[in-house]
Amino acid sequence: MKFTHSLLLLSSLIVFAFSCQADPQKSTTATEEIQIAFMPDIHFHDIYGQFSDMNFSGLPTPTPHGPRQASIRSMRAQLHSTRLFNENYFALLAALDEIVKRKIKYVALPGDFSDDGQPLHMRGLKTILDRYHQQYGIEFFAAPGNHDPTKPFSHPAGKMDYLGTGGKEQPIFSLQHPVCAKKSHVIDKQMHAAICSDDVQELGYKPIMDFLGEHGFYPKASYHYFETPYSSDKKSHYDFLIASREAQFENRHYEICHQGSGGRYKQSHYSDCYQLADSSYLVEPTPGLWLLAIDANVYQPKQGSNGDKQDAENFSGSSDAGYNKVITHKTHLLEWITDVVQRAQAQHKTLIAFSHFPMQEFYDGASDDIAQLMGEQKFQLGRNPSTTTSKMLADTGLKIHVAGHMHINDTGVYRSDNGKVLFNIQAPSLAAYIPAYKILTIKSDQQIEVETIVVKDVPRFDELFTHYRAEWNYLQSIAAPDIWNKEILQSKNYHQFTEWHLRELARLRFLPQEWPADIRELLMQLNGAQLLVISQLKTDISLAQIAALIDNQAQDKTLAGDWQIATKQAASVAKKNGLLLDSFATWTGQDLSVDFYRLWSADQLALRDIDPQRFAHYELLAQQFFLSTADHAAARNLTDRPRYLYQEKLGKLLKILVQFSGDAPSDHFLLELNTGKIKPLH
Repeated sequence: MKFTHSLLLLSSLIVFAFSCQADPQKSTTATEEIQIAFMPDIHFHDIYGQFSDMNFSGLPTPTPHGPRQASIRSMRAQLHSTRLFNENYFALLAALDEIVKRKIKYVALPGDFSDDGQPLHMRGLKTILDRYHQQYGIEFFAAPGNHDPTKPFSHPAGKMDYLGTGGKEQPIFSLQHPVCAKKSHVIDKQMHAAICSDDVQELGYKPIMDFLGEHGFYPKASYHYFETPYSSDKKSHYDFLIASREAQFENRHYEICHQGSGGRYKQSHYSDCYQLADSSYLVEPTPGLWLLAIDANVYQPKQGSNGDKQDAENFSGSSDAGYNKVITHKTHLLEWITDVVQRAQAQHKTLIAFSHFPMQEFYDGASDDIAQLMGEQKFQLGRNPSTTTSKMLADTGLKIHVAGHMHINDTGVYRSDNGKVLFNIQAPSLAAYIPAYKILTIKSDQQIEVETIVVKDVPRFDELFTHYRAEWNYLQSIAAPDIWNKEILQSKNYHQFTEWHLRELARLRFLPQEWPADIRELLMQLNGAQLLVISQLKTDISLAQIAALIDNQAQDKTLAGDWQIATKQAASVAKKNGLLLDSFATWTGQDLSVDFYRLWSADQLALRDIDPQRFAHYELLAQQFFLSTADHAAARNLTDRPRYLYQEKLGKLLKILVQFSGDAPSDHFLLELNTGKIKPLH
């Protein structure tokens, strides 16, 4: 009886599979406009997810659907992180509802779709994606980021900073984590005792791919084509049964060694080699459209690892690896991409690639200045693809790639000496400032329109604020240092909330950790008018002297006279440019630091939140500091000149800020793939 049932089921499956194959005689070129939404870095945290073991019940929370229990991270944790953990739950729902209204049927998730691949959150994410697929016919296509999974294999983990009762933080760790394994759950008297639950372990590749198998990682009969880098059957037609067999998890592995790629690339001195999973795939969801989901995670084996093939501790995380390590440690992917590009051209497919990591520099040409001003290891410079990396990726023939990881809005264009052009579209995150996603509209096989959709108004975004008020009251009661600014809870919409998140993130983390102490201290004392005066000084000056001049307590009369001359010159410069020196005094160095991160995060989108006159001030200051430092260089012997003058440092800072406003359109624009041109659209 079982055999007969299985045979009938198999026969039905075969008939259905063949009925879904694309007709090889039918044109596969997309004739109608197709839209794909790209949403990287949603960092989904299921705030209303229930722990399967019920070890943590959460915080009682009124909702429009009745009382719920909220399992959330603290506001303190959010404001020290580059991503939100809680409110992005509501932002995702709002964005998907907008997708439904726009009648978009394809949504790509270029990595970090989860918060560290925890079972609690993966269950919730799957539920949401399943619902939008079943109710609205949306097809999702996921590619992994460094937060999903954090290591190739599942491993013990947890967080110190869930929010518990009374505003105190609640540590929660998995059962095999040292905190729980030692059965000593008291960590800090200002926190609750730790709770132990395997719902917060961090999952590896197989369980994550199993969770989202219906959302890109594995083939469907409804697709028109599907392959992986390891498929042997790469034909122009689609055989669902063959594709399913070849896409099985055990068939999607490659060898990686500490020193570089294994397999046929392995060299004799390579050591610490392992077989790891690779979830990359190529899918044709509708005739003429190829989506190339690249798994760019590189988990480099540690030298001298213990040899346990599934010990996550044997591998480094992929956060800073990106395509620089793909080139050296997953070399086979470049060959596959090259082959896919050639077949797409031969079959007249529109090919759009996406992955978590950028393929092109994303600092708008400011990388060298950032390294000189802040240090080569600061400002996430380690994540920047090298020129060699971008060239090798462009040489595959790939023309358009959508990335995430950096939580920024940007457009990078790499033009190779051989005439090849690679567009790298950095899509913003819904969990950071400015919350947005990208829509790519295929106008023809050679024209793609890119539009950035800002998610400003999010229903229920303030649903958890009561819990944050309890947290703030508790922190105040214990006189906690660097307590976060309670004004964030006055936000009127989600856009404003993420702006406050960025402002506090800059104050609490970025400025103390990334900026040179002298420049940070100087800026916090100055306003814009004083900055313009400093740009006109013809003499070297120290931080202490600047402070004395600002307070009218300068002991050096010559220097005080120089300051007066520079003030008159600053007023003259402002007037020549249609401005008043007094107008520069309306903003402070602290305002500048916030705008610096606004522009870094949102590129041209940030100009909506920055007063146009203030940005004109920044441009003039950058120009004047450049002229000032050029005068210094011409007037003095370079060998006798102090290595770092404040004028030089401030000039570099203003130059970087202005460059962050973008050298290519990043809001709404048209890509011409055949000519390599990019045109802004308004």
